[in-house]
Amino acid sequence: MPKNKGKGGKNVNDLMKRELDLKEEGQEYRQMSKMLGNGHVQVFCFDGKCHIRGKLRKKVWINVGDIILVGLRDYQNDKGDVILKYTPTRETLF
Repeated sequence: MPKNKGKGGKNVNDLMKRELDLKEEGQEYRQMSKMLGNGHVQVFCFDGKCHIRGKLRKKVWINVGDIILVGLRDYQNDKGDVILKYTPTRETLF
């Protein structure tokens, strides 16, 4: 087997350089309580379930207890959309 001699190194993304995304009108901070499957999650302090958007679906893994930013729907009061997952280092900045 040949040696792995690729040119590219490991790229470390610096999360602290990005601007902290805060909630706007129609958005809330929530804590995830349960994974329901098929891209749906259940969150604390929210009646019903939230839908994980396609951009985050297989790229960002959301676990129980994570702090997420939820976009509330105008036309459905009991449902929302997961917009962003906060990392543990970002959670301490609140």
